[in-house]
Amino acid sequence: MVNFGIELVYKDPDDGRQRFLLELEFIQCLANPTYIHYLAQNRYFDDQAFIRYLKYLQYWQRPEYIKFIMYPHCLFFLELLQNPNFRNAMAHPANKELAHRQQFYFWKNYRNNRLKHILPPATMTTASFAPPPPVPSLSAAQGSSQMQYGINTGTTSVKNDQRISGVERKKRKLV
Repeated sequence: MVNFGIELVYKDPDDGRQRFLLELEFIQCLANPTYIHYLAQNRYFDDQAFIRYLKYLQYWQRPEYIKFIMYPHCLFFLELLQNPNFRNAMAHPANKELAHRQQFYFWKNYRNNRLKHILPPATMTTASFAPPPPVPSLSAAQGSSQMQYGINTGTTSVKNDQRISGVERKKRKLV
């Protein structure tokens, strides 16, 4: 082929955005064990080009790409799909159900199990708690206060008492 000084360079009209979105959507589908079972049943895993594509998709594990993934289990299953034994096992419905159950139990218990490792154990008994130290009050030094015991100080003015409800005000006005 003769080169006339003209470079034939393909210019992607959307700068790879469509490819990025398609690969992102596909890799997130791998978080679904039923979809992996579908791929195994339809013999996608027998195609070496598809296996190379799965190997190529491992770049999604890098930090600059992982931030776009909403279903992190897809990366776990992508790693498992690199193993031919796992690919063959996912063709059987029992293995699909097992993977689905394990994924469900992980979602169900992950937060509680994680909190067990983060938070200190709550096995303290009541004997280990010391009573709080007494708070010194000004009223103890000055003598006992009548407010402390709920004793009326002798004022019956409705205008000054802001704590009286509307029902009590009506009763007092009638008396």
